[in-house]
Amino acid sequence: MSPSSDSTVDLRELYERARAGRYGFFASNVTHFDVLVGLLDGSATADADLVVQASREEAAFFGGGDPAVGLEVLGAALDSLAEQYGIEAFCNVDHVHLPEEAEFLETCLDSDVPDSVMVDASDRPFEENVEYTAGTVERADDDLLVEAELGRIAGVEGSTETAADEAFYTDPETAVEFVERTGCDLLAVSIGTQHGVASDRDLDVRPDLAVAIDEALVEAGEETFLVVHGASGLADERIEALLDAGVCKFNKNTRYQYEFARTAADFYHDHADAIRPPEGVADDRSNFFAESDWSPEKTFFHPHVVSNAARDRVATVMSDLCEVTGTAGETMAAGR
Repeated sequence: MSPSSDSTVDLRELYERARAGRYGFFASNVTHFDVLVGLLDGSATADADLVVQASREEAAFFGGGDPAVGLEVLGAALDSLAEQYGIEAFCNVDHVHLPEEAEFLETCLDSDVPDSVMVDASDRPFEENVEYTAGTVERADDDLLVEAELGRIAGVEGSTETAADEAFYTDPETAVEFVERTGCDLLAVSIGTQHGVASDRDLDVRPDLAVAIDEALVEAGEETFLVVHGASGLADERIEALLDAGVCKFNKNTRYQYEFARTAADFYHDHADAIRPPEGVADDRSNFFAESDWSPEKTFFHPHVVSNAARDRVATVMSDLCEVTGTAGETMAAGR
């Protein structure tokens, strides 16, 4: 997706420029409309372009249970809003688990919404991972980038959980073989990060391994973009080290979920007396407290109030993250 039909910028060009400049993008999962608006607002404030993501579960949420509908809804919203904010915005479909989600993969390949799709067969034997990834690359249009994962990343991603003792690092030589045999455009590598809630101090992150993988791929003549999943728990210093190692895409999801929930929780806690009846007043919601002297205050229960607060918080977080990864001031949108 891009903010206007006149744009000639594509996602490959975005990553090529980032890799050459040793900066990167937080590819941010959109779990709620307010998160999407906040991400766009924060990126525009930083004069940065944006990569958003949606898994099958998130697409289904936007589509009232139908991921195909949700993908189109998200794409239309992203396209229109990116034009309003004046930045380039792109859509990646995140973690299409194969073979379980083969039908959703077909939906993605038939849609003009995604700029890239991440197929995940990392829990399968190596040969099956190669087979599923190569098959997707073969069927994808030339302008659709394909991301794959090699190695196992611990933690919870969607409905899939990988125990810490089942996770393992990506081997550089195996990475070269995998890319040569599949033709994937992006490779998510396992270097010690973790999906979901994780603290940097508990992670054994290996930027040196990312360097080794990148060097091995370059030596083999493969221009593959490296990706790190599970970036929500990483300290800024880790991100900077991984940028120096050649990583240009970091997946981030959990942080925005927390910021959304925390903002809403704080707001409703602070204004609970304006929304919930005090002790001794019947909780007569069905008649909207018609028989009571007390009534709730619309100033505080209108959904837009807490939504705007959540959007502002996500925007602040996103703007700060653009500074961390170096995307601030690097928009490729015409006229910026």
